[in-house]
Amino acid sequence: MFSEWKFTAKDIAEKPDLFLSGHRACAGCGPATVLRLIMKAVRGPTIVTNATGCMEVVASIYPYTSWATPWLHTAFETAAANAAGIETALKIMKKKSKIKQEQIDVIALAGDGGTYDIGIQALSGAVERGHDFLFVLYDNEAYMNTGIQRSGGTPLGASTTTSPAGTAIPGKLEHKKPIADIMVAHGMPYVATASPYYWRDLLVKVRRGIEVNGPAFLHVFAPCPRGWRSDPAKSIELSRLAVETCIFPLWEAVNSEYQLSAPSKVMALSPQKKKLVKEYLQVQGRFRHLFTPKYEKMLGDIQRITDERWQRLLKKCGITQPAKTA
Repeated sequence: MFSEWKFTAKDIAEKPDLFLSGHRACAGCGPATVLRLIMKAVRGPTIVTNATGCMEVVASIYPYTSWATPWLHTAFETAAANAAGIETALKIMKKKSKIKQEQIDVIALAGDGGTYDIGIQALSGAVERGHDFLFVLYDNEAYMNTGIQRSGGTPLGASTTTSPAGTAIPGKLEHKKPIADIMVAHGMPYVATASPYYWRDLLVKVRRGIEVNGPAFLHVFAPCPRGWRSDPAKSIELSRLAVETCIFPLWEAVNSEYQLSAPSKVMALSPQKKKLVKEYLQVQGRFRHLFTPKYEKMLGDIQRITDERWQRLLKKCGITQPAKTA
């Protein structure tokens, strides 16, 4: 189903950047790293449509652009609708012999606000209609561009400007929406999660999402130092910790069949290597309140919920963990 292309460090170094330096993203911006990597994996002519959000703003302040490929800004809610329109137009133009390229790929980009919340209607509709494009969610877990407000992608307990931790509430009271599982439920041919620390796994999944015939969805973890109140130098390390604690496990679903990706398979086959969630949470200011006596129960709840979700994922992947030895 997929090509056997294997990305090497040399491949990445030699391939020209399509998302260029000079953008105005914050120091340590996870989404900027994610976009640069994604564009290293394209196979040929590519059109990108980008919903309103951090990456649209920092990369396209008139009269400058960081994009070295055809790129369109679209409204917060319409990245998938725009991608569907582009893909349909390309089909018609090919049928009328108005374009010569055999294949022109379409990638839609949106943050968590433009995917979990405002954009989910257009995304669901485009997927239901079967349009052939790759939708990439760069998930920095809040509406960072407009003031760090909570979104459907903000995790339980995180403090944001609209879910502030204090004496009344312990940050966000709701769980993070399982957006990738929701997309699997649509019957898509390809859905996957990825992390910039595991860059080769990310690149392979981008290429697979592009190559598949039909809609594909890639959920990429993208730390935001500004909103997470974390060290800008630690963004990629955070993307590793999220995987090692199973806060953000890596997997693929091909025609709705789940399988763990190699980095997360390590935690499945060697449970002792799975880290506690507190190691990930304690280096972020948005979770600082959880390490006080008042909210220590929520810290325990987050560990329990993470473990439960991890076990459900293992079951979907058909993996039975080794029995614990005395």
